[in-house]
Amino acid sequence: MFIWGFFMSYCEKDIEFMRRAIELAKKGGGYVHPNPLVGCVVVNDGEIIAEGYHEKYGEFHAERNTLLRCQSETKGASLYVTLEPCCHYGKTPPCTEIIIEKGIKKVFAGILDPNPLVAGKGVKILQDAGVEIEVGLCEDEIREMNKVFLKYITTKRPYVIMKTAMTLDGKIAAYTGDSKWVTNEESRKMVHELRSEMAGVIVGIGTILADDPMLNVRLEGNPHQPVRIVVDSNLRIPIDSQLVKTAREYRTIVANTVISSDHRESRNLLQTDEISPFRFASVEMTDKIRVLESYGIELLECQSVNNHVNINDLMNKLGSIGIDSILLEGGGTLNAAFLEAGCVDEVWAFIAPKIIGGEVAKTPVSGKGIDKMNKAIQLQNVDIQNINGDVLIKGKICSRE
Repeated sequence: MFIWGFFMSYCEKDIEFMRRAIELAKKGGGYVHPNPLVGCVVVNDGEIIAEGYHEKYGEFHAERNTLLRCQSETKGASLYVTLEPCCHYGKTPPCTEIIIEKGIKKVFAGILDPNPLVAGKGVKILQDAGVEIEVGLCEDEIREMNKVFLKYITTKRPYVIMKTAMTLDGKIAAYTGDSKWVTNEESRKMVHELRSEMAGVIVGIGTILADDPMLNVRLEGNPHQPVRIVVDSNLRIPIDSQLVKTAREYRTIVANTVISSDHRESRNLLQTDEISPFRFASVEMTDKIRVLESYGIELLECQSVNNHVNINDLMNKLGSIGIDSILLEGGGTLNAAFLEAGCVDEVWAFIAPKIIGGEVAKTPVSGKGIDKMNKAIQLQNVDIQNINGDVLIKGKICSRE
């Protein structure tokens, strides 16, 4: 049997080496979706002789990257890796093979891989080959780092972070609709960094009509650009919006409920000689669909609830196409829909030290609301940061079961 770290007393060096592996793993943020963030270091005689990480989806995993680039003797060395080594052929060969081939004597794995194709099998293969293995070093840190992967691999649904930016009196815009800018530049940069780590960023059609955003990552260098997703039940997105005009540059999905009925019916109508006046709306929708698709927009048909996109169905569909994480940057209506559907995992709430008032000024979460304070959605593991005067409150949504 392998040894669980819970029962072990790791030395400071072991922790230092694994934390270096964690640091390396984070470099893959935004580039390895839907794979996990994995880092690796190889140690011999108390010194790191090689290090690496999983750099991009479809390319070699951390262990193979590290061992192939190692210029020193690895026979009898120890290997520290944040996740149990894989043992199956996928886009790349199994990491257990190269670990055994290179003569690694001992492996420290942060956590077991919940992927059913691995799930302890990698540990057993290494043990059977005479490699000593311990699991559990820096486990809590690694689970937090890989919260997206751990949810996605077990549910096939994306991990959702709801980001809000509001004034001290809870407004996301003035009563006129002006919202530039609620928070300071440092907070906005942090949001772009978060966007770059997520597979997708999602807004509602109200945000598109009000702000005409680009929803791209505006950071120096060549940051990962998330898939831009719009919840637009009735396909009201303007053809001249920034999202449509740049859809070939940045992958863009419009989730809606109208394609199935309107598009199919209108295709049939267009094949007839005469179209009655009450059918023109469907024909116009078909024309719009064709134009949107010609710009590179991907139209995602979803189930409808009260003529709106079913959020749970949307999450299932996005998960099925490999989108493992979403930054929800909606207005009050979409935020409320996600919360009511139980589809938010974590909240990042930026609060600016400003007061603007306004009875009709919009708030981060609208909808019908909750009738009793004791039924309020609670956050746990709350962290509070000062961002150059703004306050950021982060927390995980408590289970409501």
